[in-house]
This record gives sequence, C-alpha cells and structure tokens, in this order.
Amino acid sequence: MTTQILRIEADRTTLGAGALAIGWSTIARDYLKRHPPSPLELENAIAAIEDELALAARSGIAADPVVGTADEAVRDIALAAGIPPGAEMVLTIEAVENAFERLTRPPGMPGDRRFAATLVLLREVMHHLHIGSVVVTAGPRPA
Repeated sequence: MTTQILRIEADRTTLGAGALAIGWSTIARDYLKRHPPSPLELENAIAAIEDELALAARSGIAADPVVGTADEAVRDIALAAGIPPGAEMVLTIEAVENAFERLTRPPGMPGDRRFAATLVLLREVMHHLHIGSVVVTAGPRPA
C-alpha cells in the first residue's frame, strides 16, 4: 500500500495528489482570531474545512489512505498530544481528538494560532477521510 504524503501549508493542504484550497494561514487569519479560539470561531473554521473537503472528494484526495508527514506543525501536535518524540511518531485520531478537546477548554493547548489552525485542519481531514493515524517523520530542519 502506498503512503499518501500530507502537507498542511499556509494556503493549501495536500494529501497525495489531491489538494484543499485552505491551509493553516487561511484558517488562522479568517476564523481563529483569538488564542485559545472561541467555540464560534472553531465552529466556523470547521464548517469552512468541511466545505473544502466536500469539494475535494471529487478531486483526488483518497479516503482511508496510509498517511505520512514530515510537517513540523503536525510533529508539534503529536508532541503536545503526548506522543513520545522519535524518528517516527504515530499520531492517532484519538490523540488528535484529545488534543482538540484540550484546545476547546481553558486554558487551551500551548502554541499559537498556527498550531490551533493546523490542529483543526488535521482533525477534520483525519475524521472525514477516515484516517486512523498519521506517521510523523523527522523532516529536514530549516537552516
């Protein structure tokens, strides 16, 4: 089985050959004005992501893929979710859900609006595409 690569970029999210026209910056800028975000901000961000996922369902994003990423923000989410650091970290949907629940309750999760936006995007992508886990690998560090 081929691993689909997940990238959550500023203005788009890609999974394999498919793409969503929404990224962490879009979510942070347009929906998550506060940290931690308000329930209404989260609800509006989720609705926007779900709209993009509905459009992408016909454009090459596969359901139930094996997913891997070297995305630093996803690695930060894994660490905040309590996944032990390593060269490969398995971030389950349950761990993402638990992190999301912590984000919604004061004092929220550590991190900034980018962290929160990436977490919401990751949660919705995993949930709607039936992704049980993401293998997070250590990617190249910026120089």
